[in-house]
Amino acid sequence: MYKLFYYPRNASWAPHMLLEEIGATYELVLVDRKSEEQKSSEYLKLNPTGRIPTLAYGDSVIFESAAICLHLCDEHPQSSVIPDIGDPSRPEFYQWLFYLTTSIQPELMLYFYPNKHTSSVDTAESISETQEKRITEMFGLVDKQLENKEFLIGNRLSVCDFFLFMLSHWASGFKTPPLSFEHLGRYLKDLAKRSSVKNVCEVEGTNLDAYTQTN
Repeated sequence: MYKLFYYPRNASWAPHMLLEEIGATYELVLVDRKSEEQKSSEYLKLNPTGRIPTLAYGDSVIFESAAICLHLCDEHPQSSVIPDIGDPSRPEFYQWLFYLTTSIQPELMLYFYPNKHTSSVDTAESISETQEKRITEMFGLVDKQLENKEFLIGNRLSVCDFFLFMLSHWASGFKTPPLSFEHLGRYLKDLAKRSSVKNVCEVEGTNLDAYTQTN
């Protein structure tokens, strides 16, 4: 059985939704960020980076949310949440997975934690303002990609969709939130109807009311 060490709406969110989608047997282990449990000596034995999430199964342990998801794809190929080798959409899958996890996600981290990059309060506020504009432009690019499409990659659900849902929700407090984009907003509302997303959000205490509203 898999053990997912998680915290609600943290970077563990995408792996949690994926585990639910593929029907894997798993156990959730809460890592309390409020008390910095991820920095405890016990947790650091599992994940020396002191970050969430971590996936344990048998004698194996893996961290980094994208790595966890790709590993789950390898372990459950019947789930079809990654294009097959040789499928024309597989390169596009890697392209967007890395754009989401190595471009948009780090930019969001800088937006949320500017104080880690400067000792000046004024500079920190300026960083967040600049980051919001930059990330909004990035979501604009994704919005164009989703025109006339149900999913980000091809015509079927993939791991990328769970990451895009997670990152979009993180940016829900923006002046121009992802839900306000024409194509991205429609796409997010459709994803929010999936049982895997609803089940995970119920467990993690995430309110989906915003995704059910009509304009």
